[in-house]
Amino acid sequence: MTAEAVVDASAIVAMLFNEPPRDKVANACLKKIRVRPAESNELLAAFSTLYRLPIVLAQIDARETIELAFGNKLSLYDASYLWLARDMGAELVTLDGALEAAAKIS
Repeated sequence: MTAEAVVDASAIVAMLFNEPPRDKVANACLKKIRVRPAESNELLAAFSTLYRLPIVLAQIDARETIELAFGNKLSLYDASYLWLARDMGAELVTLDGALEAAAKIS
């Protein structure tokens, strides 16, 4: 049996680079390369791991997601993760404190 989870960008960044998240995955990689150009090959190799993950893009209900974002004071991006996790009955994996709190409340 395969377990399903909704994983947000903060958790993916933390997993790929073994440190707290700062931004979306590709932008985070770029920022890291700018700071540590000597490690660019290693950072790009870590980023390429993203393409080997079994990620499936899913559609959300935009109206419900906007309502969820408004009601929980979340960005539309974060509300999308929360809406999808609820819709799938899946675990939400995040390091974002506000998103995690909203997931626990609802």
